[in-house]
Amino acid sequence: MKTRKNIIELNDLKKSYYLANGEEVPVLHGINASIGLHEFVAIMGESGGGKSTLMNVIGCLHPLDSGKYILEDEDIGKVRDDFTLSFIRNRKIGFIFQQFNLLSKLSALKNVALPGFYAHISHEEREARATELLKVVGLADRMDHKPTELSGGQQQRVSIARALMNDPEIILADEPTGALDSVTGKEILQLFLDFKRRGKTVIVVTHDPKVADYADRIIFLKDGLVLDHDYTLPSIKK
Repeated sequence: MKTRKNIIELNDLKKSYYLANGEEVPVLHGINASIGLHEFVAIMGESGGGKSTLMNVIGCLHPLDSGKYILEDEDIGKVRDDFTLSFIRNRKIGFIFQQFNLLSKLSALKNVALPGFYAHISHEEREARATELLKVVGLADRMDHKPTELSGGQQQRVSIARALMNDPEIILADEPTGALDSVTGKEILQLFLDFKRRGKTVIVVTHDPKVADYADRIIFLKDGLVLDHDYTLPSIKK
């Protein structure tokens, strides 16, 4: 059997939050999981089960409290400062959210190019790369349009192109089709499948079985623990 190379390994990962009165609220109680290079994985679970917190830790948005987080052979679990986490995040991960988070005064092209500015990519290269990415997501004729001039599906395509601007290895999406109609949602998920074929690792956090059904594998969380590493859904018509 061919051994899978992992891009992410989580060992006994724990994370708590603290209320204003100092009370500790444990959320992740010892997560053990791995995600393979070029794999399309869905993270599912009941509300309050830890999906969003796990996404924040995987995305280097929040430090973990204890345990080990190996990302492309780097031990992220030892990192506690926001600056270093931000540096790692900008190099390795592209984010896609349910809310598109586009800047209303900028064109689609400028929105996509923006992460390249923070990565110190030259203006010419940013524009060229953003142009190519908008072509990839099917918006070659909408580059000069502002978000208010685009449909919801088109705005999500812009956010996907933006997530790819710095050529991350990992695409991390949080309920990426939640604000879209079913037809547009399927188109976005087909794009994710295409990016997987192009060599990206895709991680989708979702409560929707129809979204998770596109993944190679489902990691199911319950009460801050991994209940199943290869959760099987009932047969669903896409």
